[in-house]
Amino acid sequence: MNTYKTRREAIYDWMAKENIALVMFEDTEGRRDPAIRWLTGQPGDALLFLSAADGKSLLMPWDINMAHLFADADAVAPYNDFGRAAIQALPRAAEYFHIKAHSRIEAPAVTPHPLFLNYQKELADYELVCRSNGIAAEVEQRRAVKDEEEMRIYRTLSFITNGIIESLEKNVKDKTLKTETDVALFIEAEARKQGCEGTSFETLAAGPSRSFGIHAFPGYTDAPFTAKGLSILDFGLTYQGYASDVTMTFVQDAAPEQEMLLSLMKQAYDLALAMVKPGVSGRDIAIAVDELYGKHGKTLPHGLGHGVGLEIHEAPFLRSASENPWILQRGMIFTIEPGLYDPALGGCRFENDVLVTESAEELTKTRIVRL
Repeated sequence: MNTYKTRREAIYDWMAKENIALVMFEDTEGRRDPAIRWLTGQPGDALLFLSAADGKSLLMPWDINMAHLFADADAVAPYNDFGRAAIQALPRAAEYFHIKAHSRIEAPAVTPHPLFLNYQKELADYELVCRSNGIAAEVEQRRAVKDEEEMRIYRTLSFITNGIIESLEKNVKDKTLKTETDVALFIEAEARKQGCEGTSFETLAAGPSRSFGIHAFPGYTDAPFTAKGLSILDFGLTYQGYASDVTMTFVQDAAPEQEMLLSLMKQAYDLALAMVKPGVSGRDIAIAVDELYGKHGKTLPHGLGHGVGLEIHEAPFLRSASENPWILQRGMIFTIEPGLYDPALGGCRFENDVLVTESAEELTKTRIVRL
């Protein structure tokens, strides 16, 4: 059984326990859901229907040619055949799977209420449900722990990311890359040369004049990247749908106050890394870093870390918010990314992608580069 079928089998089991006959996933403009790629491999816009009774899947892609090339599903029908409208496709899927009257059908949790009411009118013979703790939450939990195929992808992705980190350090040091634009376009070109789909987000290359911003705007300019002070380079790659996310800090002739920022930031990273193990709360790790910063009169103005996968930001999360429920498990991959930002001194951030094993394994090998 292939990876996609194995993942769908787990969902069919969950549906049986929840007494759900049919579920719909929607990855369309305005309502994106990478769960369809996770369950079938389809990389673009589509609807996906899963039937619990017979354990079968029906994919309705916008691009039928891409579906034939990439997707694994029991049946494929062009979305165009249904007016490219979920309101037409959902009743037809119920007919296709011979879903019995009064059965429970689950719509995506992000379905707008007016659309849900229209679904109810079209599916008056069924019990339609739409809930935050339903299929979306179940898939989120499963995606947070990477399976064997995802680990294979992340090993390759991390290898490529680490190679580009090495090249960046060399080319910035020898002044082959001089401006923010030079650095950003180098990453884009190298990623595609190495078989990546591209960058996982717009590269943030901020020289000393702009590094005080958590996310510099615009992402990069033609300003010098290397000059006296602190420069931040935050980038990621996408390989077979999966994202990496790392940040390097470049340092040139730092003042004592800037060295203090760098030292405290690295202490925070090392503290968080040492706490990573199965059973630990992501919130507790973030609180420990907040307390360390607080002792020095500093604050972390963003989350300490986030999961990576088919989305650049996904579960689990390392943040101190009281509603953060995530407990670390083996197989989770997330960033640890403490930073410090000062309008006068500039900013610094240190970020790697970390895998939970018995403790923490740094998949990526970023560094503070001294010029």
